Amino acid sequence: MAEGKKYDIQVTVNTAYIPEQSDPAADRYVFAYTISIANQGTAAAQLISRHWIITDSEQQTQEVRGLGVVGEQPFLRPGESFEYTSGTAISTPVGTMRGSYQMVAEDGQKFDAEIPEFTLSMPRVLH
Repeated sequence: MAEGKKYDIQVTVNTAYIPEQSDPAADRYVFAYTISIANQGTAAAQLISRHWIITDSEQQTQEVRGLGVVGEQPFLRPGESFEYTSGTAISTPVGTMRGSYQMVAEDGQKFDAEIPEFTLSMPRVLH
């Protein structure tokens, strides 16, 4: 049997358009995203910081860096996961987000957990 990876953080994302907070007439489209971060590796690790690249459909990019997520720096033992919901606003009805979480394993090793690109889309815009 193959040995599991020591550092293996899986990130899954669900998104939702928030019409109550959006104002299309003012080019403001607000999206919520719920992220699940699962430690599938063999080493416990703590999420220290995040780096997001948010791109709208006109290729306008905003980069966001910060400590933790939703004010927390979750420590995940192997098999544990952490879920949180946050949000962003872009100036077009469709955009994308991708990035990484900067992690530190309990042995002191630093590594990045990749956040695969996902789409932010107002309903009925993509056909």
